[in-house]
Amino acid sequence: MSSFLDKILTSKRIEIAKCKNHISQSEIERIAAARTGFRGFEDSLNQDGVRIISEIKRASPSRGDINPDLNPATVAQAYQEGGAAALSVLTEPNFFKGTQEDLKSARAAIELPVLRKDFIIEPYQVYESAAIGADAILLIVRILDDAMLCNLYSLARRLGLDVLTEVFDEEDAKRAAALKATMIGINNRDLAHFKTDINHAVRIAKLLPESASVVAASGVHNKADIELNLNNGIRRFLIGEALVKQPDPVATLKIWIATD
Repeated sequence: MSSFLDKILTSKRIEIAKCKNHISQSEIERIAAARTGFRGFEDSLNQDGVRIISEIKRASPSRGDINPDLNPATVAQAYQEGGAAALSVLTEPNFFKGTQEDLKSARAAIELPVLRKDFIIEPYQVYESAAIGADAILLIVRILDDAMLCNLYSLARRLGLDVLTEVFDEEDAKRAAALKATMIGINNRDLAHFKTDINHAVRIAKLLPESASVVAASGVHNKADIELNLNNGIRRFLIGEALVKQPDPVATLKIWIATD
């Protein structure tokens, strides 16, 4: 694991400790247990056609500020109008400048299911995700050992959350398959170096179970990138930076989703 990723995870552990001091484990479990009204994230991705998870992303470690002053509700509404299948909201504050309030505000403004995208490493965050209104969470295989990966995945499903399981390399793919993950996101960006290869998802997808709903994530910037994946059997995408930077995300999404 890269030293930079280590920094993110160290920061995350400090953040979690602060959250626990603010809302106890027992209280967050109580709030999560009372949660109702989940929107079907996986069901939406499995509908026919090009399915895009449109992301609200203020900044990233590799790109710096992208759109730090965005209005989550306004952006979410534009994504919904453009035909997005679902929304992804970054809630990591120190490196991506996201907040839990971003997720709450975005979800309240639309009817789409919402993914909480963060570095989830312990059960408290899964309960927290349900409590703040997420419909799905991201679990990154490479930052979790097998026991914790299984624990977090099972807990999320028991609470009613869908799970997008993120893989990068062949070993990650094997572990996701062993987990029997039903939605698998392939990150085109290597978190160790933050280098991106648009062809990466196409290669790794061949190693995944045919039954899995595969999502290409990171590095998708235009219609040509989408068509490259479509020609190789991938029709689900998670797109952040390229959409956040668009002056007209509604029109852009409609073009990207349209098929000949």
